[in-house]
Amino acid sequence: MNILIMGPAGSGKGTMSAKIVDKYQIPHISTGDMFRENISNGTFLGLTAKKYMDQGLLVPDEITIQMVEKRLLKADCRIGYLLDGFPRTLAQAKALDEITKNIGRPVESVINLTIDFDQLAQRITGRRLCKGCDSIYHIKNNPSKVSNICDVCGSQLYQRSDDTVEQLTVRIEEYERSTKLVLEYFSSEGLVFDVNASQAMNDVFNDIDKALVKI
Repeated sequence: MNILIMGPAGSGKGTMSAKIVDKYQIPHISTGDMFRENISNGTFLGLTAKKYMDQGLLVPDEITIQMVEKRLLKADCRIGYLLDGFPRTLAQAKALDEITKNIGRPVESVINLTIDFDQLAQRITGRRLCKGCDSIYHIKNNPSKVSNICDVCGSQLYQRSDDTVEQLTVRIEEYERSTKLVLEYFSSEGLVFDVNASQAMNDVFNDIDKALVKI
């Protein structure tokens, strides 16, 4: 089962990815984790990427694509994979499509989490994170038992500086601009399943599961 999951920040990708991995026992591959692993291990690709990152520059597609290819060739991906955070551009989508077909692990489904801006804004602006263990709360939907104190480790909760409506607007516009062509590309292959992410968490996953069962 070879899956991509897409959706704007706050749409629930992390939560849904965990549920998919738990049920189908496939590796969750996030580009962020992949970069950190390569940099930590001092690989050629990791060190090359770090040079760009240290200068505040975007890592070239060719570096990211090579990292993805090496990761997908690992033994744990024989049973499938859940790719998160890639591809972000049409060029990356075409490269991924070619790579996965060449290695016999073609993309079989693209789960696209959709949610309207107002609901997304409520989620983002109400989100609170733990300084100690990174647990996530929401002032309305999932509040801590004691205000601003983590239930898990007792550390203080905080709001990210970019969890504002203004910053969300910028992020959504950039996300839609960069991913529109990606979704159109995979839609032309009949691989995209739109899932309403504004539903209750279990309902969102049930819709995802229905799409995956068809693979």
